[in-house]
Amino acid sequence: SKKVELFIKRDGNEYRMEFADGDAASKLEIVGSVGKKNTGTRLRFWVDPKYFDTPKFNLRALRHLLRAKAVLCPGLTVRLFDEASGERDQWHYADGLRDYLLGELSGRKLLPPELFIGRLSKQSEIVDWAVTWIPEGELVQESYVNLIPTAQHGTHVNGLRSGLTDALREFCDFRNLLPRGVKLAPEDVWDRVAFVLSLKMTDPQFSGQTKERLSSRQAAGFIEGAAHDAFSLWLNQHTDFGERIAQLAIERASARLKTEKQIVRKKVTQGPALPGKLADCISQDLSRTELFLVEGDSAGGSAKQARDKDFQAILPLRGKILNTWEVASGGVLASNEVHDLAVAIGCDPGKDDITGLRYGKVVILADADSDGLHIATLLTALFLKHFPALVQAGNIFVAMPPLFRVDVGKQVFYALDEEEKRLLLEKIEREKLKGAVNVTRFKGLGEMNPSQLRESTIHPDTRRLVQLTNEDDSGTRSLMDMLLAKKRASDRKAWLETKGDLASLEV
Repeated sequence: SKKVELFIKRDGNEYRMEFADGDAASKLEIVGSVGKKNTGTRLRFWVDPKYFDTPKFNLRALRHLLRAKAVLCPGLTVRLFDEASGERDQWHYADGLRDYLLGELSGRKLLPPELFIGRLSKQSEIVDWAVTWIPEGELVQESYVNLIPTAQHGTHVNGLRSGLTDALREFCDFRNLLPRGVKLAPEDVWDRVAFVLSLKMTDPQFSGQTKERLSSRQAAGFIEGAAHDAFSLWLNQHTDFGERIAQLAIERASARLKTEKQIVRKKVTQGPALPGKLADCISQDLSRTELFLVEGDSAGGSAKQARDKDFQAILPLRGKILNTWEVASGGVLASNEVHDLAVAIGCDPGKDDITGLRYGKVVILADADSDGLHIATLLTALFLKHFPALVQAGNIFVAMPPLFRVDVGKQVFYALDEEEKRLLLEKIEREKLKGAVNVTRFKGLGEMNPSQLRESTIHPDTRRLVQLTNEDDSGTRSLMDMLLAKKRASDRKAWLETKGDLASLEV
């Protein structure tokens, strides 16, 4: 800011201090007296355009942010006055999340009408939620971390979804509510949910620069357990509403199954037979199905046990695939691994037609070490060069398996790399978590047992995926040429001679 004026009322006095360009421009001084109970802070600032794209405020975003503060701080009154237009806004929610969600859904049919409210507080995490189901109409789905809106949700919302789903499944099983052949999927339970979720935690991790999506893994487990236990108790105390919510989810599941039966997948009688090593999934719904490309039979065996066979398929690949960056699309099928991959996904290399696609997500799953990164690079090159339509459609993803597991007593954490491990250990020390600290480094995916692989890399609620995109085609081609093209071998040698000392070797 060019200038900041600060006024503070406390201890019967009003204080003033001024700052300019980040430095103190005046000393703290008493400018008046006030009543003992009259306290508060007033801040006035002048935006410096050289630090921002524009000095103008986005009033819509500001209103959303201020309203969020009122929602998440029950009893707080927030006022906004726009001097330019004369508009005034005021927000006050005496009962926080409950009042807000009921207000947003006023006049709508709710199930349950009084909402499912929950809260759990632990040493370093506090979660609050308000949830209801709406048979029809527009939903309200909002989530926050440390009072900051997370427009793209993240692991905290995934945890809430899993907790609600598991509790409702158990309720249905215990009361024999499910028709034969019907199994509730998370989207069946979640499809008509309206909710407001607030999480307060230390050191939250976010995806992307805008911090609109939470990626902290521990948040999913914490909220899943809290929501599951609370919702299970609520369902058994409100069996009438529980059965009506279950019926709503069962109707969604039945409609989904009917739609899936109408989808025609690529049959083995049409063209080459599917690879024998492919562990296929049951579902045919492209909005759910996933194919994991896994290195080797060892990791493939663990992945097959870790997956949800309803919608997750596994294709083990033998070693490093062919470097196809400079190979014509017509020639890549000479490689058995590429041939099997193309048959499994249902698309031909070099073709724009992806109507035969058999999976909504194709996920590259390789070890977190240098060999694994090499394999992931070769597969990335294959899709960029020979299956660009899949990349353009957003079907290709790269999984981010952890390199470390950190055990603290009975708590388990995963760290993506050395830097994340360092931050995690600092957090454990700072929060004085009880129990012996044990750090395990994974040499590969095959070293993980199925439950570890499921929790850290495969389960949709706790894994990390990076979507493969190609927004700058010329820049991408230049980079991949540098990495893989034979004609750039001399350039790679020169780069290694210049930058080689920056590498950290794995021994």
